[in-house]
Amino acid sequence: MFRLFPLLIIPVVIYNLLAFGGGVVHHDVYGFLAHTVTLPLFSGETWKVSNGDFLILLTLALLFFEIIRATHTSTKEMINHGLSMLTFVVALVEFITLKGFATSVFFFVMAMALFDTMAGYTISVVAAKHDLNIGRTGS
Repeated sequence: MFRLFPLLIIPVVIYNLLAFGGGVVHHDVYGFLAHTVTLPLFSGETWKVSNGDFLILLTLALLFFEIIRATHTSTKEMINHGLSMLTFVVALVEFITLKGFATSVFFFVMAMALFDTMAGYTISVVAAKHDLNIGRTGS
């Protein structure tokens, strides 16, 4: 069951909770994403990182795991790729049509959902060709 679940739906859902939370999670998505945390470094410099940066980092980490999962060629992975495509389409529609979604953070989350979909199908096709030994001439 876990293999069916596209991991990049997690940051999309988190962003939706922030945007639609109605004050329950957060009432100002722009302010929340822009809020910075200052982290001191050994060099004496300080690194200012925003909540939006953390969401992008989470999305990148989940994209990494999705790409690793794409190397399997079972039916569950094909369903996962279809659900990943659906996740991208939902994110695209939200980005284009809904208030609060036209941010760089959500754009990058949406772009990574697209990369997940494209990479998933591409890697699965290459892995399937390798598994079936398609396109290779015998010796």
